[in-house]
Amino acid sequence: MPRQARLDAPGTLHHIIVRGIERRRIVDDKRDRENFVSRIGSIVSDTKTPVYAWALMTNHAHLLIRSGPDGISGFMRRVLTGYAITYNRRHRRHGHLFQNRYKSIVCDEDTYFAELVRYIHLNPVRAKLVKTLSELDRYRYCGHSVLMGRVKYEWQDRDYVLNWFGNKEKEAVKTYREFVKGGMSEGKRPDLVGGGLIRSLGGWSEVVSMRRLGERRLTDERILGSGDFVKEILEEADERVREQFTPDERKDKIRDVINEICKRSEVSVRELRSGGRRHDVSLARAEIAFKLVRDHGITLAEVARNVGVSSSAIFNILQRRNDLLK
Repeated sequence: MPRQARLDAPGTLHHIIVRGIERRRIVDDKRDRENFVSRIGSIVSDTKTPVYAWALMTNHAHLLIRSGPDGISGFMRRVLTGYAITYNRRHRRHGHLFQNRYKSIVCDEDTYFAELVRYIHLNPVRAKLVKTLSELDRYRYCGHSVLMGRVKYEWQDRDYVLNWFGNKEKEAVKTYREFVKGGMSEGKRPDLVGGGLIRSLGGWSEVVSMRRLGERRLTDERILGSGDFVKEILEEADERVREQFTPDERKDKIRDVINEICKRSEVSVRELRSGGRRHDVSLARAEIAFKLVRDHGITLAEVARNVGVSSSAIFNILQRRNDLLK
């Protein structure tokens, strides 16, 4: 079966799973682990890619990340290629270190965020790299220790995760730890490591029950979420594929959207493109960015060049707009 295209757009939540080729080791010692973690940190800063949960194992790694301005492909390529080069050089080996294609699963945040954080952070316990929750609290190669405040990695978005568990830090840390503790006896969770009917419903028994009732549900192996969520993601992806412009058509579309919104907002195109920060200009820029990226599939970099700000600024604009819509 041919590979399916990755589903990605700025702001999309992904569960990433990276495995060593033929399930071989990807880290041999502390120096390798520190190299892998520091590499993620530097690239997170460069690409504005939020990381919420992660676990570095012996022969694989998990990440729960939100796609940044330039998508997950560039981020993952930089992490994996750079690390593989240094690992091979250090250990005097040749050839691929990772499986050619890492797994990325688009996740329904409202339903799965907390469960995924717990599942990913309990990987070292399931693999017996640590024996107890107290050991996990201090384990440097997993994001759990960062949430507990025992290890400090500035690049992990600690505040965003803890806000799911409480408004005050001390209370949130305590609630989060109890939540993780409650999952220690669960073992493997196949319903959280991919999309598809069985995983999204929580097991084969649920599929059988649904079919007995004559129900049907849209599924996709690349997506973890309900049928409605799958439908929404696929429709958005299809729309992006359908709306392909020639370079001249794309320029015309960008110009028309900018002119239309600037005219309606009584903002000059010149002030917009010169990076003006007046309130009315900022509002018009946000509307233009949202329309060009979400409705017409124009890249963040191209939108940024036409409205006088950086790609990361466009990403932040879209993220704020999504938060308001939610």
